[in-house]
Amino acid sequence: MQQTPLSDFSSYLFDLDGTVYVGNQVLEGAASTIEALRERMKTIMFATNTTVYTREEVQRKLAGFGIACTVDEVITALSVAGMYFRDYASGASVFPLGGEAMREEMSRSGITVTSEAGRASHVLVGLDRTFDFDKLTAAVNAVRNGALLIAANPDPFCPMEDGVIPDTWALVKAIETAGGQKVWETVGKPSRHYAAYALQKLKSAPEQCLMVGDKLETDIALGKVIGMRTALVLSGVDSRESVKRIGINPDYICSSISAILEETRLERI
Repeated sequence: MQQTPLSDFSSYLFDLDGTVYVGNQVLEGAASTIEALRERMKTIMFATNTTVYTREEVQRKLAGFGIACTVDEVITALSVAGMYFRDYASGASVFPLGGEAMREEMSRSGITVTSEAGRASHVLVGLDRTFDFDKLTAAVNAVRNGALLIAANPDPFCPMEDGVIPDTWALVKAIETAGGQKVWETVGKPSRHYAAYALQKLKSAPEQCLMVGDKLETDIALGKVIGMRTALVLSGVDSRESVKRIGINPDYICSSISAILEETRLERI
């Protein structure tokens, strides 16, 4: 079957860290590629598993890289978590393990947040740079008392310019081990909840959309859940060797998102 040229899709769903930027450094060609797609009247959305930024903070970060977008064009694991609690856990009382962004997004979604683990119906876990023994103990006892464990994303680590830092899944595993209960639900990429929210926001048929990201098990898997075509960029976590090892096959492999407009830098699968 002949592949659709990368520039011919009507909508694009871009991962951020490892695809558009790494840490606080924008990747070469990212801003100009996204600007060119907008000039061609393409629909653009940004899909991140971050739990340390609100959508407004993501918008401001992109603006600092010269990439303009609206808040409604940003999807985060936390905005999907808010949707999950509204739709599937009405009346939830959430004990948050994360930063201020988590509390802000829950509040904005009308979700009750509690600092008393004993009163929690759910424990929501994200990347928490102040995670310590006391927080672990509180979360473990909440889970052992019946609170449901919700993972904001399945990411074990977050790439940085000088290495990686532990992410959500590392904390989740500690709570599972001592709490004696498995994760009840994961809401970040590539979950069905994230997929449903992304499709709702894109307002496009899946076959008209391209998912672009650097992680096979989150970005490319999300695209496949939705029914999109998928493009793996080699500017972040995964490589060509990862495709063979993990067994998730993208439709395209690109050196970077610049390949969307530069077909010579594209490897079709």
